[in-house]
Amino acid sequence: MKNLLAGLFLLLSVPVFAQLTVTEQFQKIATLDQAQQYIDANPALKPTILKLSYGKDSTLIDKRLLRQNKGDIFSVGYVTYKVLEAKETVNYRASYIFLDGSTLSTPEIDSLKKLIVEKASAGASFDQLSDQYTMDGNTTHGDTGWFFGIEMMPKEFQDAVAKHKKGEIFFVDVSDKQWHYIVKKTYDDDLKKDITVLRSNGR
Repeated sequence: MKNLLAGLFLLLSVPVFAQLTVTEQFQKIATLDQAQQYIDANPALKPTILKLSYGKDSTLIDKRLLRQNKGDIFSVGYVTYKVLEAKETVNYRASYIFLDGSTLSTPEIDSLKKLIVEKASAGASFDQLSDQYTMDGNTTHGDTGWFFGIEMMPKEFQDAVAKHKKGEIFFVDVSDKQWHYIVKKTYDDDLKKDITVLRSNGR
């Protein structure tokens, strides 16, 4: 009789313990295909996939989701979310004057840097200064346009622009190539973030 009761208890308890919570199931989901399988298997929980973009989606929950990283899981009320994908880029924009260290001596470059910064501080247009002094023949008054990645500008240039604030003038030297830049950051950083989220009722 004891064995029969123990067996019956085990039989009844297995489904209870085998049923994973939504959060536990979400921990096992890493791809969009797995998310779709979850959606197909759990229609009663009304699961869905959301695609959100920074700047476009602005409800409080959207903003909270956009602060999360790939893999993050959290619940609000009786709804659980998992960030399946998160892609973030920051675009920068600046104006520059390029000085070529292979044709100018170090003292000449230092002297030009000082002169150009003095003129800019006195109110001269950076666009005009670029037209006058840049040595790379650009036709954009030194404007980089929006850029991201070292394919467009040297890493040293991008790193320096990222560290400075709009309106600041600073120097960037790419020593191994003898490239020297006087740079003015002309815009605030443009953040772009897109995320894909699995949402489901339950916790």
